[in-house]
Amino acid sequence: MSNKDRVFVDTDVVLDLLTKREPFFQSAILLFNLAEQKEIDAYISPVSISNLYYILRKISGNAAAVSAINTLRLILGIAPMDQRVVDIALASGFDDIEDALQYYTAVENNMEVVITRNVKDYKKRDIQVMTCDEYLESRKIRDGGRAV
Repeated sequence: MSNKDRVFVDTDVVLDLLTKREPFFQSAILLFNLAEQKEIDAYISPVSISNLYYILRKISGNAAAVSAINTLRLILGIAPMDQRVVDIALASGFDDIEDALQYYTAVENNMEVVITRNVKDYKKRDIQVMTCDEYLESRKIRDGGRAV
């Protein structure tokens, strides 16, 4: 078994990267570089694919949206989401069903952390929920202070 972190990346962090949203873009680049260099195992859900396509298509058209998602697939895994995840999410009491689906996809797929920009939206926490900056800082601390 791998000793690399298994991280679930919320859609907002992917959008920070793909749309170059400031002030979050630089942290997103660092995170995705870790995934691309295989230093972490990073995943998104099928919900993320749908949301990304919808948003990116509005910004840059169908072909560009599909291309961006295909490029992401080279870096990120897709964590499976099944009926159990949906049932747990619906019964969870989360204010936002999308957040619940994302969170329980991460839990059910044995992720160690959810990386999101909206930590406050994840009130229930059986696993860690961090911002991109918090996660990158935690890696720096664990790696003896060296740059990640």
